[in-house]
Amino acid sequence: LFLAGFPTASHAMSLDMPSIPIVTSLASVLPSGFVEAISLILLSELGDKTFFVAGLFAMKTNQVISFIGSIGALAVMTVIAVGIGQVFHSVPDLGPLQGVPLDDYCAIAAFLYFGVKLLVEASQMSEGDKSAMEEELEEAEEEVAKQALDQQTPLSLIAQAFSLVFAAEVGDRSFLATIALSSAYNPYGVAAGAIAGHAIATGIAVVSGSVLAKYLSPRLISYISGTLFIVFAGTTALGVF
Repeated sequence: LFLAGFPTASHAMSLDMPSIPIVTSLASVLPSGFVEAISLILLSELGDKTFFVAGLFAMKTNQVISFIGSIGALAVMTVIAVGIGQVFHSVPDLGPLQGVPLDDYCAIAAFLYFGVKLLVEASQMSEGDKSAMEEELEEAEEEVAKQALDQQTPLSLIAQAFSLVFAAEVGDRSFLATIALSSAYNPYGVAAGAIAGHAIATGIAVVSGSVLAKYLSPRLISYISGTLFIVFAGTTALGVF
C-alpha cells in the first residue's frame, strides 16, 4: 500500500539486463529491478552485521522468533529505502536541469562507487582474510549480549529482534543500494527482490549463520558484489544513454 503512491519509472522498465540466458529469462517474467535487488541484497547481507545479529539472536531464543523479528525490520527498512529512492525519482525538473534524469545519474554514481570500493577492498584482502567479517561478528555479539532475553514473552523477543536488526540496518550498504535501485528501476520489483534477498539471507543466518560464517570468503563475496554493482551501473547507463 505504501508503494502504491509511487510512480513507476517508465525508463526503468526499459533497462536492459546482461545477456546471460538465465538472467534474461527471469527478467522477461519478473518486474524490472527484482533480479538486481535480490542478487545485490543477498550478497550484501551474507556475513553482514544484521546477518550475525539474526543468527546470534536465534541461538539465544529460537529460529522462528529471530526470523520474524529480523525480516520484519528488514522489510520495513526496504520500504523506507524504496520510498527515499522514489523521492529522488520524483524530483521535478528545474531550469537547466529540465529533462535530465538526475535519479538515474545518482543511481549510476552510487553503483559505481560501491562497485569500485568493493573491488578495491577485495584486492587488498589476502586469501582467507576474515578480519572485516570478524569485526561485524564482534559488534553483533556486543549488541545481542546487551539484551535481557530471559523470561520474555515471544512478542517481546520478536520486538527486540526487530529493534536490533532495524538499528543495524540504518545506513547499511544494502539500505543505500536499495535506494539507488529504487530511483532507477521499478519500485515494486526492487521492493519484492530486496525483501526476498533479505528473507533468504536471514533464513540462512538463523539456521546456520555461525557455522556458515567459518566458510564464507569475504574476499570472494566482495569481488562478486563489486562486479554486480559495476554491471548494474552499466545497464542503468544503457537505459539512460
